This record gives sequence, C-alpha cells and structure tokens, in this order.
Amino acid sequence: MRKLALNDEILLKIEKPARYIGNEVNSVMKDKENVDVRFAMCFPDVYEIGMSHLGIQILYDMLNRRDDIWCERVYSPWIDLDKVMREEQIPLFALESQDPIKDFDFLGITIQYEMCYTNILQVLDLSQIPLLAKDRTEAHPIVIGGGPCVSNPEPIADFFDLFYIGEGETVYFELIDLYKEYKKAGRSRKEFLEAAATVEGIYVPSLYDVVYKEDGTIESFVPNHPNAQPIIKKQMVLDVTNTYYPEKPVVPFIKVTQDRVVLEIQRGCIRGCRFCQAGMLYRPTRERNLEMLKEYAVKMLENTGHEEISLSSLSSSDYSKLPELVNFLIDVCEKKKINISLPSLRIDAFSLDVMKKVQDVKKSSLTFAPEAGSQRMRDVINKGLTEEVILDGAGQAFEAGWSKVKLYFMLGLPTETEEDMKDIARLADKVARRYYEIPKDQRNGKCQITASTSFFIPKPFTPFQWATMCRKEDYLHKAHVVNHEMKEQLNHKSLKYNWHEADVTVLEGVFARGDRRVGKALLEAYRLGCIYDSWSETFRNDLWLQAFENTGIDMEFYTMRERDLDEILPWDFIDAGVTKAFLKREWNRAMNGEVTPNCREQCQGCGALKYQGGVCIESKN
Repeated sequence: MRKLALNDEILLKIEKPARYIGNEVNSVMKDKENVDVRFAMCFPDVYEIGMSHLGIQILYDMLNRRDDIWCERVYSPWIDLDKVMREEQIPLFALESQDPIKDFDFLGITIQYEMCYTNILQVLDLSQIPLLAKDRTEAHPIVIGGGPCVSNPEPIADFFDLFYIGEGETVYFELIDLYKEYKKAGRSRKEFLEAAATVEGIYVPSLYDVVYKEDGTIESFVPNHPNAQPIIKKQMVLDVTNTYYPEKPVVPFIKVTQDRVVLEIQRGCIRGCRFCQAGMLYRPTRERNLEMLKEYAVKMLENTGHEEISLSSLSSSDYSKLPELVNFLIDVCEKKKINISLPSLRIDAFSLDVMKKVQDVKKSSLTFAPEAGSQRMRDVINKGLTEEVILDGAGQAFEAGWSKVKLYFMLGLPTETEEDMKDIARLADKVARRYYEIPKDQRNGKCQITASTSFFIPKPFTPFQWATMCRKEDYLHKAHVVNHEMKEQLNHKSLKYNWHEADVTVLEGVFARGDRRVGKALLEAYRLGCIYDSWSETFRNDLWLQAFENTGIDMEFYTMRERDLDEILPWDFIDAGVTKAFLKREWNRAMNGEVTPNCREQCQGCGALKYQGGVCIESKN
C-alpha cells in the first residue's frame, strides 16, 4: 500500500486535493526495485492544465512500455499547497509513487509557453534541486527541457542540464540507454552530459560559449567541447502512423481543461502563415493513417469512459481523409451518446453539414480566425483567406441556423496601419450584416458576433522573427482604436469586443526572442515572488519590471529593436528544417504584401524536403 506524500490534515485544507494523490484510471504503477531508470515527466502548470496536454500522454505511454523505465507525472502545486510545502519542508513528489522528485534519475519538463518559466523554477525549488545547472551534483536528477519553447532555449539555458530539440518519439530511448550504461559504469554526471551531446537533437548548454558585441548582439556562439555539435538537428517522426500513441490515456480525477479523448490526426500544417511558429516547426505536414485513427478512437473511448472526442490538428480541414474519419466517428459516437469536437475547421459546406450533426446549433457558436481585418493585412501574414470566403462561410452558417460567431484577430502585426485596425470592427459588422440579410422569420433571434484580439508576438523560426514589437501603451491604444470603431458600426448592439493583456505580451516577447542574459531577470523575478504568470490573478507585472531593473536588463533591447536580417540570433544553432534563407524570402514577400501558395499548391523550397516525408513527397508517390 503506497503512502501519500501529503497527510490528511494538509489534503483537507487545500483546494482540489485530487490534484496530488495520483492513482487515476490508466496511471502506471511499477515496482521501483525492478526498474533501472526513474523518469519524472513534468508539466509546469496546475494539474488541470497539465493533464490536458497530449504530448505528455504520448511520452508517458512510450516510456512506460519499457519494463526497465518507470515514467511518473508531476505538476506545479497550486499556490495554497506551494506555501504549505515550503513551510513544512515537504519535497515535491511524483503522483504515481508519491516519492520525492529529487530521488529520480531524470526530471523532464515540457515547455509549451513562455509564461510558465517561473513555474519551472518553482518545480526545481520545491523538489530541492539547485535552480542553476552548474550547482547540481551526482545526487540530483538530470533536468531535461523539451517542447515548442525550446526552439529558443537560451533564456532558460542556465537552469537545464540538457534540452531535447524536436519531437519526443525519436531519441529518448537512445539517451536513456546511454544513461544506463554510464550509471552502471559509475561514470560522473559531467561525463554523461558530455556523452549525451553526441546524441542527435540533444543540446547541452554548458558545452557552448556565447560572446556578445558591444551593441549587445551576439558575436559568436560556439561549442567548448569536442562532443558538442555546432548545429543541433531538430528531431522529427516521419511515420506518424507506426509510432507511439496512447491507447489508454490517464483519466483525471477532476474536471480538467481538455476533458476528452484527443485524437491527433496529423502533425504540421501546409498553410504557411508567417506569424505561426507551429506551422514552421512541425514541417513537413504528416498525416496519420485513417484505419489507425479509427482503431485508436474506439480503443481510447472504451479505455477511458470519456464522453467526448476531439480531433487535434493545426488545420483539420487539410486532413485528406477527413470526411471518411468524421462519418465513422459520427456512426460510433451517436450510438454511445459521445460528443465530437472539431476544432480548427475551415467553414465550408462540408464542415457545416458535419457540425450540424454533432452540435446543438442553437447553443453553439462558430469560430473563424481571419487574424486581420483588412485584405492587405491578411496578405502580409499569408493567411490565404479573402473577405468573400469569410462572409460566404458566415452566410452559410447563418442560413443553417447558427446565430453566434466568434472572430479571432491579432493586433500589432508588421506594417499595420490604423485603417487595418478599424477594419477589424468593419469586418465584424459585415458578418453581422450578412446575418440580417436573412428574412426575419427565418432567423434564430438576434446574432452575437464576438471579436477577440490578441497582440502579435514574433517567434523564432517564423518569417516574422525579425519584427519589432510595441510598447504596452501602444498595444492598448490599438485595442482602443478597435473598440471605438466597434461602437461606430451599424450593428454595434450585435457586436462584442475582447482584448488581451498588454503587459503579458511584452514579457512573452522578451522571453520568446531572448538570449542567455535574460535568465538573470527570470531568476530575480522568481526570487521576488513571481509565479503562475499565465494566470491573470497571480501575474505581477510590477515585480517583473523590478526584476529587469535589478538585473540591469533592458526589455526593449529584445522587443523594440530593429534586427538586421544577417544578425546572429540566439536560436541560430538549431536546424529546425526551415532554412533562414526561406524565412528571409518570406519576410521580404510579407513586406511587399505577396501571398505564398500553400505546400500542396506549390513547393516553396522551405528546407523540409530534406526529411523526405509527409506532404513534401506525397505527390511523388
């Protein structure tokens, strides 16, 4: 009988104790005496967010298929338990065994968004692991970072022993087998890290030196050890059908953000939106086999008891077997009273027909993501969506019975003018007008058009990685321009407008394109009390500003500065597939408002062809 790490007294006084007790349906229990490697897989946010993440479920299943490895889970304790653990010196523990993380061989942290960086330090701190990699000894786990944010690992480089760059299904076993070999031979932590640097896709920050110019830009970024590779190659699974995928995902005890079976139908996107990091990082687009998806859908529903299944993809409409898959799911789910969720669909006749079958039209809303209000701006970002297509889709939706539409836009995009901002409100009004063109007796009451804007953040490995950002007050001015224009529209009573927090945007921008030096500000912010920065109720911008001031780091160097196209960028040592030459070409096309065809229409020579897989070769087969 396992003993819980927290006693009853603590569990009864904290919010949602089920976050911390483990033993959920499909969680994996092993005898720790019979395994060689213990791996703690961490999502540095609260349980409800971490349990919703597909990537951890895939790696958890993959690692636990091996008898010699026990992979367990750990999440950030919420602030109530954080306080208790510090006061009572309780080390952070894994859910399955309830054992302290500090006793494990590996702590793997998936990093999905920049605003969780202070939570990474919280996890290390509560685990009683030194925050800085250089201070760790043989007694501490090897700390690994992975996920989309490690496409620029430099702001958090000082806190990690190594990073796994790319998709997790490829070289983890090679890395763990190397560790087993070194552990058995009694080799040191330092020797293991030097050997790990020879594994493709593994980046060991301590084996590289960065030199800066007087102006603050990078002079050189070079290995300081013969094992360290000058260029780290992103890892990628070419065959996404015959790879690891969980048949029995862990079922959470409490309601989580994504409380459903998630079926990843493909990886990557053919569209080439110039602001979108995922669309560039996960090239080439690779589809999963239809029969595999059918089989897994049935098994996962049976093994979890979930009442909803969601198709996961950057652009579901581009999956070539979507009609066959959806019709199969409708057949299976109708009998079992299971809901189907179809995010990231383009609104067309097929989509509307499907959604009518799987949604309550009167209650549900349809989502469009035009991203920009004007056609000029949509061409700059390569959205590939015309106003005619948007209004036609909305019209078809209204005629099919929908009356609620959500529109998503970005403010602060490169070359944006005030007219582009106002066009967000004008497009929302045109969508409302399209609704009121329907005869009154055929309408479903009044329509509600909700426009939401987030502020654009330039990300590494996108054509917009060179773009300048705005100051907080400039972002808010842009939102106020849209808000004022909304009130001027004919159908303003049918329009609603929401906008994002600007101070979070600026901070995210610093860490998205930061170098190693910003790690000092991160550490200082954590020491000042910053934690759960992606949660508005706990975000403290005043403490962040204090941290940058205390460490003498100029935020505007990372956000407002014009970058030269030939400047060495902090992430240039990573080969992510797309070439810098392609990104420069796309940046120049954006400045000229030129649209680039998608991958199926015409290959643009982005660099992903070298992988010889997915959409790059499908027309040749």
